[in-house]
Amino acid sequence: GTRVTQRKPPINVIVRVPQAQNGPYRTVSPVSRIGTEPRVRVSHARGTSAASDVSHQAALYCLSFNTSGPPHTPPPPLINAKTMSNVGEHLKHQTYAARDETELEHAVDVHWADGQSLLSHLPKKDKTDSSSFFGRDELAGAVFCGHVMTDLDSIAGAIGAAYLYGGDAARASEINTETEFALKEWGCDVPDPIEDALEKDPSRNVCLVDFQQQSQLNKCIPQANIVGIIDHHALQSNTVVTEKPIFVDIRPWGCMSSIIAHGFAVQEKFLPKNIAGMLLSAILSDTLNLRSPTTTAWDERIVAMLVQYLGVTDVNALAARQFRAKSHSLSLMTPYALVNGDVKKFKFESASCKDKTYTVAYSVVETTDAPASLARAHELLPEMRAVKAEDASIDAVLLAVVDIVALTSTLLVCGRVEASLAIAAYGG
Repeated sequence: GTRVTQRKPPINVIVRVPQAQNGPYRTVSPVSRIGTEPRVRVSHARGTSAASDVSHQAALYCLSFNTSGPPHTPPPPLINAKTMSNVGEHLKHQTYAARDETELEHAVDVHWADGQSLLSHLPKKDKTDSSSFFGRDELAGAVFCGHVMTDLDSIAGAIGAAYLYGGDAARASEINTETEFALKEWGCDVPDPIEDALEKDPSRNVCLVDFQQQSQLNKCIPQANIVGIIDHHALQSNTVVTEKPIFVDIRPWGCMSSIIAHGFAVQEKFLPKNIAGMLLSAILSDTLNLRSPTTTAWDERIVAMLVQYLGVTDVNALAARQFRAKSHSLSLMTPYALVNGDVKKFKFESASCKDKTYTVAYSVVETTDAPASLARAHELLPEMRAVKAEDASIDAVLLAVVDIVALTSTLLVCGRVEASLAIAAYGG
């Protein structure tokens, strides 16, 4: 269920391991640069974010350990203040505006004509539409809901899809500060919890947006109620199961909200400005300002269309304010919230024994201030070990701190299994 492709930006693996069976634990300074060419990546269903899809090239910081110790030997503190003194040096970069202004504006400029073409299909006024475009009959009256790790794309997509197909938007969990910023910026209300909608009508149809994995499904949603899926992630082994055919719109685009915005143009459906703004913010978030490796030309075309439709004069400033709102909340979050806030579980079959499967929990922290998040590694690593200890089904826990400005990632590793997996996956 994994997809392996070439990647470019770097990821750094931070590991602290024992020097000897019962000896002191020490940190080894960077001993090797693992390769100079792009390695490979494992593409995850997010949404995170697109963040977990940021290209990786491993740089192993601590690679000195002895696995002969007794199995009951307690794991060491993997990081301390001294260890962190030099972490983050590789993340020093130019300011947001200096790095991104030309790139984003260039993408919009290149696709300006395409955006105009799409824009020509959007009605200028709301009007009664009796046409039966594919999906409207199947999804009419449904409640549109995203995954339990609620992010901006799942909220914006739910709001947009509900208006496009004639239903109601719902949320699977509490919203984050980036989503709160976008809702306030564009004047949209926070969708009601999915529990409220199904409490009123337990048999109500549900369309999933921005996901299709059972592990990301709110427990109150019966799979028998699912009538549709609108998503942009890979299909893996834990996809929802339905008893009958359903409406499915899954495209290999960088953001689910791009699919919804495109639907308004194709169906020539009136698009309210506040919903258009939400869709624009979601695309900028999921594609990391159109710089993520998952970004497609269609995402760029849709952004060009929405920028013209909304009359946005500085899309870079909008993205900067939005990302700052997201990063600010990280400093207020507990280690538990950081590790569990955007985590997805992936199952892999054993190469040597097909009956054996392994589960990897992959957590992502997206920020414009990566050094600040890395400075809390001494808090995050124990929490990562706690996640694995509390859930016997999890074999490994990894956490990537993603700098959404420099497009670099630093991978935190909490044990020998994780270190071995990181080296095998990213080179070494």
